[in-house]
Amino acid sequence: MNRQSQAAVLFLLGAALLHAGTTDLYLRYVKAGLRPLLLASGAILIVTALATAWYERRRGRRQREEGHEENREENREENREEGHTHPEPRVSWLLILPLLALILVAPPALGSYSATRTGTALQEPLAYPSLPVTDPLPLSVVDYAGRAVYDHGRTLTGREVRLTGFVALDHDGTPYLVRMALNCCAADAQPVKIGLTGDIPPVLQPDTWLTVTGTYTPRTLRDPVNNGPIPFIKVTTAKPTPTPRDPYDESWNN
Repeated sequence: MNRQSQAAVLFLLGAALLHAGTTDLYLRYVKAGLRPLLLASGAILIVTALATAWYERRRGRRQREEGHEENREENREENREEGHTHPEPRVSWLLILPLLALILVAPPALGSYSATRTGTALQEPLAYPSLPVTDPLPLSVVDYAGRAVYDHGRTLTGREVRLTGFVALDHDGTPYLVRMALNCCAADAQPVKIGLTGDIPPVLQPDTWLTVTGTYTPRTLRDPVNNGPIPFIKVTTAKPTPTPRDPYDESWNN
């Protein structure tokens, strides 16, 4: 792969990053807070590609204008070295495969398959901010779970709350409402699970997104994967909802 080809690949990669960063596609890979870095990376790659192409074009023009035998001999020697001692850069064309995947295929967010095979990642919150008086109270899955387990529901008792997540079923059929929490990107996503009890739909399909309204219950169980705590919510209503724009929960560790 010569430098002109390398510049083309860099340009396409930078364009793909800018495309992902200016649409919601990037949310399938990284958390929303990393969007500026993603856009900056794409811009840097494009500038680098353009600078490389300009430099190579200028270099070729200068060599043609000079037309000295010495330069031609050096070029022939460089070509011989590249042809005989460095054949391996052809493998770099494989970089185009993930690039095409990024452009052509939008991967689904992690769902129930990952959630049921990974232990709950619930961690004790550093603090419990005051909750608004909204009724029902919209909470993230992570916020509800942390308050239910580590604050023993003191800020939730007597409140009707509303949560949104996708359905996962344990090996014994226990239904969970789940959100995958991110530290940085989808590669480190881990589930936070809430058990469902009360007036839940008789048939639940894994990966179905639900918005549930309910109240705090002190019931908990231990995750069979890592023995982590899983709180419950007593459901009063449960309605299917479209997959949210950002399927991951970023309130974890924030």
